Amino acid sequence: MISIKHLSKKFKNPDGSVITVLKDVNCEIGKGEVISIIGPSGTGKSTLLRAINMLEPPTGGEILVDGENITAKGYPLHQLRRKMGMVFQSFNLFEHMTVLENIMYAPMELLHLPLGQAMSEAMELLKKVGLVQKAEVYPSSLSGGQKQRVAIARALAMHPEVVLFDEPTSALDPTMVGEVLSVIRSLAKEGLTMLIVTHEMRFARDVSTRIFFMNEGIIYEDGTPEQIFEHPVHSATKAFVNRIQKLVYEIDSDDFDYLQIHSGLSRFCIKYNLSDKTDLAYALIKEMLFEHLRGVRPLTLRFTYAELSGETALDFMVEGISASPLADASALAGIRARVKDIVEEPTTRGFRIKILL
Repeated sequence: MISIKHLSKKFKNPDGSVITVLKDVNCEIGKGEVISIIGPSGTGKSTLLRAINMLEPPTGGEILVDGENITAKGYPLHQLRRKMGMVFQSFNLFEHMTVLENIMYAPMELLHLPLGQAMSEAMELLKKVGLVQKAEVYPSSLSGGQKQRVAIARALAMHPEVVLFDEPTSALDPTMVGEVLSVIRSLAKEGLTMLIVTHEMRFARDVSTRIFFMNEGIIYEDGTPEQIFEHPVHSATKAFVNRIQKLVYEIDSDDFDYLQIHSGLSRFCIKYNLSDKTDLAYALIKEMLFEHLRGVRPLTLRFTYAELSGETALDFMVEGISASPLADASALAGIRARVKDIVEEPTTRGFRIKILL
């Protein structure tokens, strides 16, 4: 459906220097594929997406869509954009129009749909994204997640063959990410061709038929989610997909700042969409520090989240010892029934109790 050959893109700085964002991008995209584009910031992911619909005309190479070279001089871009929708980071809704009017505008202006048909189709799309009740309100009254869902409905209103998503959740409060990803998942099940620039690794793994890992302006690795996440070929890919986020506190005495830990844990869970883990993690920290490990100081408390596997864990590390710091071997019995597993093990630094949530 889309063939990209030797694509490059350069930008000129005000001082005359040149930055090469895309170097030599080559790929084939088939109908019905859902491709997530992942990689470090600044590696050309969004630029590639914008080049595909010619918002950023490439410096070199060519893009073929349904066999037509859209980079050829004089190609009618309005034809391309009728078959290719785009959802931006910042929504780009018309603030002076209601939600319904935002969705109806392009089909009426460009496809010349009659008012009744445009309204009927727009309401069906609002039903698809769960926002029928917001049809007559203005964008200013919507949350970020609701605005992005309207933007998705607006893109779908043109009956596109392909939809491009440019980091659709990056501008959202973490609590609203899930509602947008849920809509995109439902579209994937319908067989819509989609290219999605995302930093949500679990989502990319779940929803995609293929993954592009971009680095240094090229597609470094192209494969199935299983290949990219389980058996990456390049070390750069392996390092990127195995990211582990962590929150660390050093507990030096019984007079530690408990409220700081509580607020830090809450912020961490919101940031990484782990709100369902907050209450349990908070209760376990309180129980471990004030009961089972009371008086065991210093120790290091870590709360970790592995983006690839989704594993979350509480880690209590006591340095300089080789045996469990627990006075009672059965102290953790009450916790075991509430968690996935508990691992007690000596390490090169001391002894660790790891609780998998």
